[in-house]
Order: sequence, then structure tokens, then C-alpha cells
Amino acid sequence: MTSNHYVIDTCSLIALNRHNPLDVFPSVWNKLESLISRGQLVAPKEVLNELGHQDDMVAAWAKKQKKLFVEPTEKQIEIVKQVLAKYPGLVKIDRQYDADPFVIALTVELTKSKQQTLIPVKRIVVTEEKLRGNKIRIPLICKDYDVECIDVIELFRTEGWKF
Repeated sequence: MTSNHYVIDTCSLIALNRHNPLDVFPSVWNKLESLISRGQLVAPKEVLNELGHQDDMVAAWAKKQKKLFVEPTEKQIEIVKQVLAKYPGLVKIDRQYDADPFVIALTVELTKSKQQTLIPVKRIVVTEEKLRGNKIRIPLICKDYDVECIDVIELFRTEGWKF
């Protein structure tokens, strides 16, 4: 038995609100909050920064989720530098905020950390980005780091959620 822990990207939260708005589908968001409270769903602080410039409703929800966001560590900064050295096209120069390299860095750091748990923990990236050839996106880099990458609907399936 393995415990799944997820690192979520900005685009998944925005897409989720687009298709399952917070004010219409509270049960969906309550399930996410349950994962957050158990420490099974996290995101780098940069996701909160991106949300603040893209989706007011999700940003307001996210600001209340104190356990969701993780401050970058020195190790994560090192991983971000390694990722960007290998994949400079990951970050768009014209963007003020880009959480993608931090999503990867957080997942890699958590995956490589020494875990003192009774049940093995599997780290999974949640993003709506898809693997498309050699296009530099989160799924390509996850593949390079041997990290599983799923979308938000697959998270629901993995967790066995039905709405």
C-alpha cells in the first residue's frame, strides 16, 4: 500500500474552478481541502502568486488554505536552477510569475527526502499540461525526473472520488 501525495500546478486549480466553480460545486473543493489538511496536497508558494494574477475566486480560496503552500527551500532553488539550465524554455520571459519550475522542484525535493513513514509515499504532480513530443512543459520534465504526472480528473480517479 502506498500513500499518494500531490503537488498541484496553478493551471489545475484554475481549470477545476472553470469546470467546477467553487460556489456551485463545494463538495469538490471540500475534498481538496481534506487532502490539504492531511498534508497530501501541497503547492509551491509561487502557485499562490500566479493565482493572484489569474483567477480572483481561486486566489481568495487559496489564501485561506494555509497548509497548501510551501515556501521554497535552498534545495528547491538549486533544483529550479538545474531544471532551467537544462530546460530554459520552460519559463516564459514575458511572464511576471511562473510556478512551473517550482512545482517540479518541490516534487523532486519531496521525492528525494528521507521519509520516516510506515507506508511508502508516492509524490505525483497534478497539472493540466500534456506531454506533446519534446515540447518543454511540466510532463516532459517530470518524465526526465521519473515523477508521475496526472491531471486533476485523474487525481479524482486515483483517490476514488465520485461526485
